[in-house]
Amino acid sequence: MAIIPDSHIDIFSKKAFAHVATVDGDGTPQVTPVWVDFDGEYVLVNSAEGRKKDRNLRERPTVALSILDPDNAYRYIGLQGRVVEITTDGAEEHINTLSHKYFGRDYPYRAGEVRVIYKIMPENVYVMG
Repeated sequence: MAIIPDSHIDIFSKKAFAHVATVDGDGTPQVTPVWVDFDGEYVLVNSAEGRKKDRNLRERPTVALSILDPDNAYRYIGLQGRVVEITTDGAEEHINTLSHKYFGRDYPYRAGEVRVIYKIMPENVYVMG
């Protein structure tokens, strides 16, 4: 497991979107901007069951992501890793926590969604700035 350096941990507390790259079944890369969190060990991404990134991460759990510091676009974290857990436990609460960080209120777009947390173990981490 790679360590995210203390010099860049603060980016996770900001309204910084992560661009998450997954791999489609035919090998084509697929990138999605997402809300992101870090629990001190894993990078956490929350999505809904059945979406493209959900299907990709279940079938091919390797992932890459980059997160720009919203205050300095020349400062960022990039990582490659693996999804080590996919869970619905706590996912509703987690999406509300993320929504408060990025949106200022509870997550309003639930319409029948089942929320899921993807725990990503960083394997390679690189930073700039």
